Amino acid sequence: MPRVLLRTTQGEIELELFENEAPNTVANFVFLVEQGFYHGLTFHRVIAQEMAQGGCPKGDGSSGPDYVIPCECYREDHRLHFRGSLAMAHAGRDTGGSQFYLTFLPLSHLDGNHTVFGRVVRGIEVLAKLQRRDPPTPESLRLNPNPNLAIPPADKILEAKVLKKREHPYRPRVWTLAQGKP
Repeated sequence: MPRVLLRTTQGEIELELFENEAPNTVANFVFLVEQGFYHGLTFHRVIAQEMAQGGCPKGDGSSGPDYVIPCECYREDHRLHFRGSLAMAHAGRDTGGSQFYLTFLPLSHLDGNHTVFGRVVRGIEVLAKLQRRDPPTPESLRLNPNPNLAIPPADKILEAKVLKKREHPYRPRVWTLAQGKP
């Protein structure tokens, strides 16, 4: 199975990818890693005892690549969320792109709603070191008009690299945002 290394400001996290159960999501992740997409991006959302989310170019959870991929969480053989799961974040069905999250514990309420496409095989302890933070919302900005005082700096992905992959091209099936979804 393919493997990816995330070198973060808090240490290294090695991921094993579930290509058999989520082939398009894995192809997308490997493609983005090989393009250097994740270098310098932050873990913009870290919820204590739950998950760490990264992969947003703007650092606030609002962006991704110029395309979306279909969700593979509806497949018969989809994986469930467990401690150390790697899953695709999205804003609704078939809207995933580059944002992903790593779970600190099983999150069964997300099963069947997000594609689990890998797991942490080394560096699970790094997750606990990631700075807890949540991007500002309209409500939090109303209550605290200067969110920089309340939100600590985010930890970063310094480098993402493919350690191992199968011998075939990793090109995801995508819908460009200009085309819309079929």
